[in-house]
Amino acid sequence: MSDIDDKTRTELEAAAFRRLVEHLRGRTDVQNIDLMNLAGFCRNCLSNWYQEAAKGRGIEIDKMAAREIVYGMPYTEWQAKYQKEASPEQQKAFAGSIKAHQH
Repeated sequence: MSDIDDKTRTELEAAAFRRLVEHLRGRTDVQNIDLMNLAGFCRNCLSNWYQEAAKGRGIEIDKMAAREIVYGMPYTEWQAKYQKEASPEQQKAFAGSIKAHQH
């Protein structure tokens, strides 16, 4: 990978990020708690990272605007359409895994 210049690397990383976001938008059946339990991150984490990256470049994006970028719609709309109540099993797994996934 040493033959890829920084600009191209950044463009490739951006394309991969956009594809990930597109994939997650299409997988509304996958709940954030499932993502957290399996991978240690969720859509909200991605939006937080986006917001932090913007801040690092002197761009202020509020939390809800960053979430809309990731969710493809206002967060409250996504919640109303797709978010389900976490099962006791999901909550138990989350409680057991949250310390391992803190960032």
